[in-house]
Amino acid sequence: MQKITEVRWHGRGGQGAVTAAKVLAESALSQGKHIQAFPEYGPERMGAPIRSFTRISDESINIHSHVTNPEIVAVLDPTLLDIIDVTEGTDENAVIIINTDQAPDEIRQNLNIKGRKIFTIDATSISLKEIGRNIPNTPMIGALIKATDIMKLEVVLEDFKTKYSGKFKQEVIAGNLKAIQRAYDEVKSE
Repeated sequence: MQKITEVRWHGRGGQGAVTAAKVLAESALSQGKHIQAFPEYGPERMGAPIRSFTRISDESINIHSHVTNPEIVAVLDPTLLDIIDVTEGTDENAVIIINTDQAPDEIRQNLNIKGRKIFTIDATSISLKEIGRNIPNTPMIGALIKATDIMKLEVVLEDFKTKYSGKFKQEVIAGNLKAIQRAYDEVKSE
């Protein structure tokens, strides 16, 4: 049976959930993996809840639908926890990474989550400090890499630097690389 790693990203328009799905997938592609990265389109506008998805596999991916049973869920905006069941479709072994200053055990208790592995990272503070804007997507990638060991951090950093150096100023690239590294170093688990 084919092993496909599926990630569901929850965010709000403008926070970079779609870009995060793409960056993670492109890093996997640079390692020879097969990938998919796509958003769920609807009435998107700045601040509206959105979802995006990433699939990674060693073999061709022939699924052409949304991710319904993710192994990994990344929540870029903690206010979504009050309006969306981020555990929907996950099993007891799923990994949930949440952008919050709360500890993982607080999140577990507040949301009454049974099973699953919960990780938290204050991606908002990291993005404000390192990037200068509240775009928590790159710190969330760093936290996801640490929480799941899905790929090597060095590969993600190098791939990001290579792919985005022509698109952004060097200080923007450096800030994002610092944000990824900091989140990798600071993510908390139970």
